[in-house]
Amino acid sequence: MKGLTVLSLLLWLCAAYFVGIYLFVGGFLLVRLEVNRTSACGDVLQPGEEPADFCQGPPRFRRAVVLIVDALKIDFARFDPTKTTPRPYENKLPVLEETVSSRPAQSRLYPFRADPPTTTMQRIKGFTTGSLPTFVDVGNNFASSAILEDNLIHQLGQMGKRVVFMGDDTWENLFPRKFYRSLPFPSFNVKDLHTVDNGILQHLYTTMVGDDWDVLVAHFLGVDHCGHRFGPDHPAMADKLTQMDGVIRSVIERLQNDTLLVVMGDHGMTDTGDHGGESQKETDAALFLYSPSPIFPGPPSQDEPDVVPQTDLVPTLALLLGIPIPFSSVGQVLLPLFPPHEQTEGAVRRLSQLEALWINTKQVNRFLETYSALARDIPPEVLSELRASFARLSSDYLSAAREGRPPPPRLASSLQAYLTSVRDACRATWARFNPVKMAAGLAVLTLACVACFLMSELSAVLTEEKRGGLKAPVAAALAVGVGVAAAQLVARGYVEAAWCLAGGTFSSEVLFLWRAWQLGRPAVLKNGAKAPRLSAWLSPRRLLLPSVAVPLLRCASLLSDSYVIYEGRVVTFLLLSLALYVPVRLNWTGLLLPPTPDPLKSAGLLPSPALSPAAIRKESGTLIGCLGGLVICAYVSLSFHGCREEQGSCQPSPFLSPLSRLQDNQLKNLFYILSVISLGVCAYLLRLWLCHYGNLNSSGGTAFTARWILPLLCVCAGLHWAVSATPEDGFRKLAELIRVAQLALPRAAFCLLGAGLTLIWVDPLTVFAKTRAAASGRSSALSPPRYRASTGISPQAELRHLIPQIYQRMRRSLEDGELSGGGEEDPRPAVEAYGLGTVHSAPVLLFCGLLGIGLLLLHPEGMALSFLLLLLEMGALLHIHASSMTLHGSTGANPGGFSVPWTAVVLWSLAASQFFHATGHLPTFPSIQWGAAFVGFPDGHTGTILPAFLVTLNTFASHILFAVGCPLLLFWPLVREVRGSRGGRGCGEEGEDGVMEMRLRENPRQFSAALLQLSTRYLFILGAQVFSSVCAAAILRRHLMVWKVFAPKLMFEASGFLVSSTFLLIGVTLVLRIDVAVSRWFKRLIPDVSR
Repeated sequence: MKGLTVLSLLLWLCAAYFVGIYLFVGGFLLVRLEVNRTSACGDVLQPGEEPADFCQGPPRFRRAVVLIVDALKIDFARFDPTKTTPRPYENKLPVLEETVSSRPAQSRLYPFRADPPTTTMQRIKGFTTGSLPTFVDVGNNFASSAILEDNLIHQLGQMGKRVVFMGDDTWENLFPRKFYRSLPFPSFNVKDLHTVDNGILQHLYTTMVGDDWDVLVAHFLGVDHCGHRFGPDHPAMADKLTQMDGVIRSVIERLQNDTLLVVMGDHGMTDTGDHGGESQKETDAALFLYSPSPIFPGPPSQDEPDVVPQTDLVPTLALLLGIPIPFSSVGQVLLPLFPPHEQTEGAVRRLSQLEALWINTKQVNRFLETYSALARDIPPEVLSELRASFARLSSDYLSAAREGRPPPPRLASSLQAYLTSVRDACRATWARFNPVKMAAGLAVLTLACVACFLMSELSAVLTEEKRGGLKAPVAAALAVGVGVAAAQLVARGYVEAAWCLAGGTFSSEVLFLWRAWQLGRPAVLKNGAKAPRLSAWLSPRRLLLPSVAVPLLRCASLLSDSYVIYEGRVVTFLLLSLALYVPVRLNWTGLLLPPTPDPLKSAGLLPSPALSPAAIRKESGTLIGCLGGLVICAYVSLSFHGCREEQGSCQPSPFLSPLSRLQDNQLKNLFYILSVISLGVCAYLLRLWLCHYGNLNSSGGTAFTARWILPLLCVCAGLHWAVSATPEDGFRKLAELIRVAQLALPRAAFCLLGAGLTLIWVDPLTVFAKTRAAASGRSSALSPPRYRASTGISPQAELRHLIPQIYQRMRRSLEDGELSGGGEEDPRPAVEAYGLGTVHSAPVLLFCGLLGIGLLLLHPEGMALSFLLLLLEMGALLHIHASSMTLHGSTGANPGGFSVPWTAVVLWSLAASQFFHATGHLPTFPSIQWGAAFVGFPDGHTGTILPAFLVTLNTFASHILFAVGCPLLLFWPLVREVRGSRGGRGCGEEGEDGVMEMRLRENPRQFSAALLQLSTRYLFILGAQVFSSVCAAAILRRHLMVWKVFAPKLMFEASGFLVSSTFLLIGVTLVLRIDVAVSRWFKRLIPDVSR
C-alpha cells in the first residue's frame, strides 16, 4: 500500500485549505487602527482658543471608589417590593433601591449598556479607553494583552493619582506596572466563587480607611462565576448577591464627602449564566453612582438618559476627577452629574453641563480628525457632514462665549447629537475589511475545492504516480514564495508572510490542476480500469442526484441567517431525507427485494444472482431496521439542543446543565443514573463487537486496552461525575477528600486515555494465531489443510469467516519439510487466525470509542446519553452503507472496487454537523462551554494553551469522532460482507468464502486509491461548507446580522474544518500504521510473503 503517497497528498490539500482560510480571515477580521496618542493638560479644549492648563482647576471629586461586580446585570440591581416569592437573583440588592429612594440628590441607578462582544477583557478596555471593540477582539479574551491606547488608568497615573487595584488579575495583564498598589487574584477558574471576592474583602475596608490612595478599583468575580457554574436561578446566586449587598452598604458607610462611589457591572448574562454575545440580557448591566454630598439637582427627571452606554463613563469620570479625557474616547459625558449653566456661579467654579459637553466635543473632534488622517476608512461624505456640523456648533458656542450672552437653548442637544453621530460613524466604519486579502483567500479556497474534487475522482491515477505528482507543485510553491518575499523586500523593505503563502499556494494549486487535467483524460490504468471522465459531473442528471443536491442546498442555505439560526433542526431533516433516499433508490432499481423469476423465460438464459433471495431479504431487513434506528436516534437527539437568542421561546435542554446546578435531588440522582447507564452501554457495545469478531483473543496492546483500560476509564468518569455533583456544603467533613477527588479522578482518566490511545498506536494488531503441529505420516498426495480467520473461540463463530486460498502459502511455510505417509487427512485447519477479518476496523473503532469517552468527560454529565445516541447513529449509518453496497452488488456487477459512494460520505458529514448541535453546541460565542477548561484543573491554569485546547476538544467533539472514524466507511462493507457472494468487491474466485478485510491485502493499489478517495471526498464536503461560509461573510459583510450570525458561523466552520482535517489525518495515519503492522505480522509468519 502506498501510504506515504496518500498521506502526502492529503497534507498538501489540507495546507492549501488552511492558507485560504488564513488569508480570508486575515482580510475579514481586521482590528481597527489604534491611535497611539495621549491627551495632556495643555490641550486647547476649554472654552475659547487660548492655551490653558486644564488640570489646574479643582476637581469635583478628589477620590473615587470603583466597585466592578462582574456580570451584574440590571435585573439583579432592581428591586420589586410586590414580589412575595422572588427568584434567587431578584431583590437581593435592596441597598441600591433604598439609597436612590431616600437620597435622590446623591445617587442614581442606570442600565449600563455594553458594546458586544460582552467578554470581560473587551469590557474593561471599553470603559477605560472609551473606544469601541471590534469583532476579532473576542479571541483575545483567552490571552489579554496590554492596552496601548490612552486610557483612564494612564491618565490618572500621569496626574500623580495613586490607583490601588484588587481583584480580577485581567487588569494586571491589561495595565502592567500602572498601579500604585495591586492585589490581583486568579480569575480563570469559573468554578471558584470565593477566592477573588474574599481576597478583595481582606483588603478593601482597611485600604479605604487609609490615606495612601486616590482611586480604588475592586473587581469582584463571584457573581459571574456563579452564573457560569450554576446559572442565575440558583440559591448560590442569592448568596453571592446578598454578599455584594453587604459590601456596598459597608463601602457607603466609609465614604467621605469628596469621594465618588461607582458600582457597575461589565456585562450581563443569559438565563443559562453565559455571556459574550449581543443579546440585551448580555449587554445590559447596572450602573450605580453615589456620593455623600449632593451631586444631582434632584430626583430623576424625564431629561435623564434611559440607558447609559459604557463608553460614556470615561469622559464623565475624567472630568469629575480633573484629568484629561483619553484621546481615543468616543463617549459623551453624563450630563446629570454636572450642574446647569446658570447654577455654576459660586466660590468654587465647576464645569457646567454645556462646558463639559464642549470639552467632550472638541476632544472627540480631535480624535476624529487624527484618525481619519491616519486610517482614511471613514466614508468621505460622512466625514464632510460631521466636519460641517462641528464647524457650525463651534461657531455658535464660541460666539456666545465671546459676547458673554447665554448660549442658544438647543446647543446642548445639538452637541449631544454630534457626539452620537461620531460614535455611530465609528461603529459602522470599524467593521474594516481588506478586500485584496479576502479575494486572495477566496481564490485559494476555490482552487483547493476544485483540487480536492479532482483528487477524489483521480485517486486511482494519483496513487500510481510517484509521490502523488506533488514534486513539481511543492517546488513551484517554494520558488514563488521566495520570489514574492524577495520582491517585498525590494519594494517595501519588509516581508508580509501572508502574501508569500498566497503566491506559493496559488501557483502550487494551478500546477497541480494542470497536471490533474492531463491525468483526467480517458486512459487505461495499470490495473485495467478506465480513468473517469470529469466532465460527466457537469451533467444535469448528476447535479440533481440527492447525494449532490443535498450538499449544494446546504451550502447555498448558509447565505440565509434563518438557516444558520435553525441549522440544528434543518441538518437533522437533511440527514433523514438523504438516508430515506437509499432504500427508495434501491427499490427503484429493483435491488431492495429478491427478483421474481419469470416463468416465460428460460432459467438458463438468466444471469445467476450473486446473492440468494434469503440473503437479499436479510440485507434489506437490516437496512430498513437500521434506518428506523437512525430516525429514532436523530429525533431523540433534538432533545439535547441549546437555544440561540433569536429563537425566542426556545428552552435549552435540561441535560446541558451540570448535575451540580440541579437542586432537586431526585432529579439529580435520575440524571446521574441515566448518564452512568449510557456510559456503560457505550463501553459494553464496543467490547461486544470486538468480542464477536475475535479481536479480544489477542494478547497485544489494543486488546489489553479494550479489556482493562476501557472499563477503568468508564469507572473514573462515573466517579468523577458523582464527585462533581456533590454540593460544596453537603459533606463538610469530606471536603478535602472531595477536592482531591475532583483533581485526581479526571486526571487519572486522562492518563488512562493517553495510555490506551498510545497502546493502540504502538501495537494496533488484534490478531491471535493458533497453529497445530503437522501430523507425522501424512501423505503428500493429500490435499493441504485449510486456513481460516476465526471470529471467536466458539466453534460456531469459527465456521463463519475463512481466509482465502491465497493464504494457503502459510501452510507451506509452517510444514516441516517433505511430508509423507498414508494417514487420513486431518480436516481441521493448521492455522486459525482470530480477529484477522477485522484487523483494520477493530483498532479504529476502539480508538474512536476511547476518544469519545475522553471527550465526554469534558461535557456536562447529561451528555452521556447524547454520546450514546452518537455511537448508535454511527453504527446505523455504517450498517445502512454496508447493506446498500451489498445489495448493489447482488446482481454480480462490481460496484467499483472499494470505493465509498458520495451518499455515504455526505450522510457521515451531516451526522457530524447534527451532533455538533446535539451535544449542546451552537455557532455562537455565548454557547461555548468554558467549564471544559477546568475538568481535572479545578484550581485553574497558569497558561492559556491547555484551557484553549480543552475547550476546543469540547466544542468540536462530534467533528473529531466522525473525522477519526471516517475510514470505517471503507471497512464496514467488508466486515459485513455476505459469505458465499459471487462477484464481490475483491478479486477472489467465484464461490469462495467471505474473507472480510483480507481483501484489502489482495488489492493494495485499490486499497490506497479507495482510502485517498474517501478522505478527499470527506474533505471536499467540509471544504465546501467553509467556502460557502466564506462567500456568505464576503457577500453579506454589510448585512445587519453579519457580526451576530454570519461572522460567528464563519469562525466556527473554519475552526471545525481545521479540527476535522487534523483528526482525519490522524485517522488515516492510524490506518496506515495498522497496514504496516499487518504486513510485518505476515512477514514474521511467512518470511517469503511480502507486498
